[in-house]
Amino acid sequence: MSDSLYDIPLKQIDGTSATLGQFKGKVLLVVNVASKCGLTPQYEGLEKLYQSKHAEGLEVLGFPANNFKEQEPGSDAEIQSFCSTQYDVHFPLFAKISVAGADKHPLYTELTGAQPAATGDGPFRERLKGYGVESKDPSEVLWNFEKFLIGRDGQVIGRFAPDVAADDPRLTAAIEQALQAA
Repeated sequence: MSDSLYDIPLKQIDGTSATLGQFKGKVLLVVNVASKCGLTPQYEGLEKLYQSKHAEGLEVLGFPANNFKEQEPGSDAEIQSFCSTQYDVHFPLFAKISVAGADKHPLYTELTGAQPAATGDGPFRERLKGYGVESKDPSEVLWNFEKFLIGRDGQVIGRFAPDVAADDPRLTAAIEQALQAA
């Protein structure tokens, strides 16, 4: 992926225009988040990860999305308030976007194109089938809290299934390796 990833227009959760370009040279963990999901407690681990690795160059970036069973129905202001009051989130949050389907945001088109398969994907995919949820396209984001790891050079270097938590050794090892890369 080229600088184009850094140039995709985004909006921060407060409505101001942004791009990933403001984070050039950092390691980015891009996560599609939701407030009413069984995985929502992951906010706590993501914030802990952000606090412990931010000084080394890690940015955790939250992208609220309402793609899965309408688990993020709130407005940007409601989402921001929820994240602040329930999980004391300090990592950057962006305006709600679509991460799958026909209206998928260009950022997620780039991310899924660069990294079509997720580490740890199988067990959670099977669990969702038990609830009658089946993804027809395995390269699409499967559910809330899927994570994309972007290296300091802007390359997508990893993708992790929704139930791969912030303290999962597979994720922490990939982050450590990315932080140590020049």
